[in-house]
Amino acid sequence: MTSTSLPISSARAEDFDEMGRFLNFLFHHGLEPEAHETERVIFEPQRALLVRDGPEVVGTTTAFTRALGVPGGEVAAAHVSMVGVAPTHRRRGLLTALMRRQLREVHEAGREPVTVLWASEGRIYPRFGYGLAAQRLQLTGDTNELRLPPPTADEGRLRLDRPANRLADLSRVYDTVRAGRPGWSARDDRWWRYVLLDPEAHRGGATERRVVLHEGPDGVDGYGLFRTKSDWDGTGPKCQTSVDEVVATSVAGYRAIWRMLLSIDLTRQVSLLRAAVDEPLLRLVDEPRRLNPRLVDALWVRVVDVPAAMAARRYATDVDVVIEVTDDLLPENTGRWRLQGGPKTASCVPANGPADLACDISCLGELFLGGSTLTALADAGRVRELRPGALAAADPAFIWHRAPSALEVF
Repeated sequence: MTSTSLPISSARAEDFDEMGRFLNFLFHHGLEPEAHETERVIFEPQRALLVRDGPEVVGTTTAFTRALGVPGGEVAAAHVSMVGVAPTHRRRGLLTALMRRQLREVHEAGREPVTVLWASEGRIYPRFGYGLAAQRLQLTGDTNELRLPPPTADEGRLRLDRPANRLADLSRVYDTVRAGRPGWSARDDRWWRYVLLDPEAHRGGATERRVVLHEGPDGVDGYGLFRTKSDWDGTGPKCQTSVDEVVATSVAGYRAIWRMLLSIDLTRQVSLLRAAVDEPLLRLVDEPRRLNPRLVDALWVRVVDVPAAMAARRYATDVDVVIEVTDDLLPENTGRWRLQGGPKTASCVPANGPADLACDISCLGELFLGGSTLTALADAGRVRELRPGALAAADPAFIWHRAPSALEVF
């Protein structure tokens, strides 16, 4: 790698168009006007960084200000996005410089103890201290081979509509479920507009997105966002249903929504590409292997402020452990930290005594949402047990009763 002397500068609102064209080129997309304007609304120029070589943009990154669900609550998290370097300027240290600058700014601002992102390639971000915090399942099933239990008398009523017409219902249901699901990000009106963005150029020949809503005794308590795509061959229809998200506050609503999604006339295939690893559908269908589950990465978390981050979440069991942490990019995190916590409270303070466990900062990112275990990291040689028995004693505290998941790519 060669070093670069190109300066990093803060972006301005008027830089958004140029940054959008630059990133669409890097990610092999065309510029879609409707999507571009929707993304302009969520753009925070004061959080964006860019590198120019003369007048030309050759590197960018930004962050969005949102809350992230964590075990037992939520935390302010910098949602990192728009990361890219021009192919003409690779191997010059631009990405490293951008990531270092961004992490330093987040740390010094003191408002967000973690950053979170989706990785275009998993090998990129661990070198900046990110850990794989949440995985997802990609499900693709043959609807002729999938059956749910018979409906019960209390399964309520289903209605179809356009998502934009039912935003209040969607937001209320989402917020109710989000309170108990690590990995879900807060959505205000701007972010709902982004999530529901549906330009024809992005549909891949499918229909516009629709929503099916479930009405229980107290009103709407579940929804499913989906679209269908026409496909026929010489034997007849083989249309496809693509599901974006199914969110329900009741078991009856969840089951009824999926019963409809699996039985739409003329369809033969259903897909859900951002399912939780503990997705209830896997326990509902009569032949789960027909869903062809494929485990892939979702959210990557970087702990920026160790004491603030580890105190912000809750723990499944009582824990009292001293962890020795190393952090090459943010040396303020390097040291021994005493973590005490449980289901209702937590604290993390500098420790004077000997450490029980040792790891680098990326391991704390993997543990942060409850999606990994200390034992798994130790078996990989990434967590070291310094006091015999400390691993087994602390491990149960870091998991959570719901697996972390992520419904949207930001």
